[in-house]
Amino acid sequence: MLITGYLSLLALCALVLHKVRKVHLMQFALRDAMTQGDAALYRQCEALWSLQRELDLPGSLPPLRGWAASPDFLLELVRHVRQQRPRSVVECSSGASTLVLARCLQQQGGGKVRSLEHDPQYAAQTRAGLARLGLSDYAEVLDAPLMPFQSGDRSWQWYRYEVLPAGLPIDLLVIDGPPQATGALARYPAGPALFAQLTPGAAVFLDDAARRDETAILARWRDEFPQLRQRSLQCEKGCAVLQR
Repeated sequence: MLITGYLSLLALCALVLHKVRKVHLMQFALRDAMTQGDAALYRQCEALWSLQRELDLPGSLPPLRGWAASPDFLLELVRHVRQQRPRSVVECSSGASTLVLARCLQQQGGGKVRSLEHDPQYAAQTRAGLARLGLSDYAEVLDAPLMPFQSGDRSWQWYRYEVLPAGLPIDLLVIDGPPQATGALARYPAGPALFAQLTPGAAVFLDDAARRDETAILARWRDEFPQLRQRSLQCEKGCAVLQR
């Protein structure tokens, strides 16, 4: 009887120690997550401040949270434009990136951004932002509803890209749409639709590259467009750059 009680007490102590250890581990994990979250937030604030300094806009950018491109991704675009000085820029999806790119082209003295946008409300918001910041001469938002796009034996819903000028040379292609909700590998068609129009030395920036779908898209592009070298940039949502 005494031995049985002793064993029960040992088992209870072991259970309590296990629970205490689990609580401690959860506390450490929470502390690490909070620390990482603070560091990530600081990085975005720092990138936003750098954007404002680099662009010297006469007004504010729209909110850069949620669906919008993150400040660090936009800052990478600014640095690329400063270095490579593209003249013809095409975007898949419009928004804050359109304003940022248009301002870069204005500062460099010329060039044009053409943004494919399937949502009339977003298109109107971007056009209003361009007008508010005096950038309408450097960017055009093109109404491009999602249409069936066939590649191989598969079909996607993708932008009606025929709204772009025929044979338009592309020095910089920025891919931040269509939304993932439109279907699996939603951004894949940008490759077969537009990569043939990339100029020598042109670059492709893919946002949200850390997501599973975008990882799969990059793998397909790597096989189908081996002439494009791929690299990754450390951005909040992931960023992949493809370049000849």
